Amino acid sequence: MRFHLRINTCLLLVLLSTNAIAQKQQHISTDELNLSVSVGVGLITNPLYGADNIPLVVIPQVAYYGQNWFFDNGRLGYSFLQSKQHNVSFVSEINPESRFFIDWHPQNIFAFKTTSENEILESLHTDSPRQVNMNNIQKRRVALDAGISYFFVKQQQVFSAQLLHDVNSVYNGYRGSLQWQYHHEFKQLTLKSTLGVNYKSAQLNNYFYGLNSAESIYGEIEVGSSWQPYAKIDARWPVDGVNALRFHLAYYDYSAMDSSPLFEHDYSMTAFIGFEHTF
Repeated sequence: MRFHLRINTCLLLVLLSTNAIAQKQQHISTDELNLSVSVGVGLITNPLYGADNIPLVVIPQVAYYGQNWFFDNGRLGYSFLQSKQHNVSFVSEINPESRFFIDWHPQNIFAFKTTSENEILESLHTDSPRQVNMNNIQKRRVALDAGISYFFVKQQQVFSAQLLHDVNSVYNGYRGSLQWQYHHEFKQLTLKSTLGVNYKSAQLNNYFYGLNSAESIYGEIEVGSSWQPYAKIDARWPVDGVNALRFHLAYYDYSAMDSSPLFEHDYSMTAFIGFEHTF
């Protein structure tokens, strides 16, 4: 059985993805490289027709926080307003939508050169009316987004908002999010519960999930803007000073994208269980 590992920078965000001020609440030191690796079993379900689920086996986590600059699992930023409760930062990151379209070989994690299998096909195959296989459309480019993020911390709660626009003119649109996260501890067990909603502009949705006349026998199909809720829970149980049991479960709603014939399912889930080692 052929084993494809689809992975991009957004996979690095799926575990321990928080902001600078929240990280300080979790006692991550500044001016130090924080490196850990989670090894286990998991997957990200791909909601598109003809797509494979994305296996999760080895998930590296890399973070560095200076006095203002920080890098956190693929998210590069600069905090220009910091206080005990408030943080405003300029941030940049790879747009996560491309994770459903791009195949990267596992060696790509270690910077080995590889080639993509996702080629443009000359003919269109449809399984049934209003269903388009994602392997039969043109490749979607990787977009780099940048913008402003704001965080408000109150005891164990973190409220955040961000607004990002693509800076390499891939889809010429923007996306935003509102999120609430609650950190709670039960003896040694640490839990993070998250509720949020993503806003995606029509330009973003049209680029990734719309179809042009060459890709669809139905003619050009556009997808409007969308509000998409999500929920996550993350658990960590320390085994010793450097090892811990890790569990992560997330649900992302895509029901607002029902006008796109690329979608087989109206949701995507992420599930992972394994061990985390901190270096």
